[in-house]
Amino acid sequence: MGKKISSFMTSKNILIVLTVLCCFFIGTSFFTDTLTRPLKKVVSMVVVPVQNGMNNIGLWVYDKYETLQEISVVLDENKNLQSQVDELTEENNQLKQDTYELSRLRELYQLDSQYTEYSKVGARVIGMTTDNWHSSLKIDKGTDDGIQAGMNVIASGGLVGIISETGSNYSIIKTITENNSNVSGMLIDSNETCIVQGDIELMDTGMIRVTHFKSDVIVRNGDKVVTSNISDKYLQGILIGYVKDVKLDSNNLTQSGYIVPAVDFNNLQEVLVITQLKE
Repeated sequence: MGKKISSFMTSKNILIVLTVLCCFFIGTSFFTDTLTRPLKKVVSMVVVPVQNGMNNIGLWVYDKYETLQEISVVLDENKNLQSQVDELTEENNQLKQDTYELSRLRELYQLDSQYTEYSKVGARVIGMTTDNWHSSLKIDKGTDDGIQAGMNVIASGGLVGIISETGSNYSIIKTITENNSNVSGMLIDSNETCIVQGDIELMDTGMIRVTHFKSDVIVRNGDKVVTSNISDKYLQGILIGYVKDVKLDSNNLTQSGYIVPAVDFNNLQEVLVITQLKE
């Protein structure tokens, strides 16, 4: 009987202890939650914005990284495109140069066909000298190519001048624009003679002088003047240029004026040397 009572009391005590512990833990949990709630709120107010800010910064950095990657790709593409543009520009410039050279060569061919009675040697202009009295050109052909002093030189449909000096691989041309240059000319329509005189001071105007037309000769602007048959240095029939502003001289015996040369002396690059000398 005593053992049963003792066993009952022990079970009761355990139950009481468990009940007290449960109440303690429930109270502690409630008390702890009550105490930590404000702290959690404070932490939430501080930490959450910081966390959001860090997230936003991370997203911003990622976006910037993506943007930089895209910019890098675009720059590479632009570099490639610029390279292609440079290549196309170079090809276009080369094409223009080839077209220009072809045009000049075509002009030389046409010039050659105008004077088929004469044999010729083509040459490139490699130098130019102009001072107060002289106007000369240097070409890349000389005695090794059959060039001799006294040979006539033509280009762009007209007379350039005469070979005055030669070397083995070069020659000097005395142009018709020199001050001491005198070419015997004539009107192509009437064979009326004249003297074409060089004048360095007139070079900038694109003209040279013409004198000694007879007073009764009818001369019109644009009339063609060619080398005459009485010239002792120039072959007959080579175009010199076109008459302009011929007027009666003060002596009332002759007429003088200007000639616009058939040759553009400011842009000479190729010439033809007539290998036949005036006899």
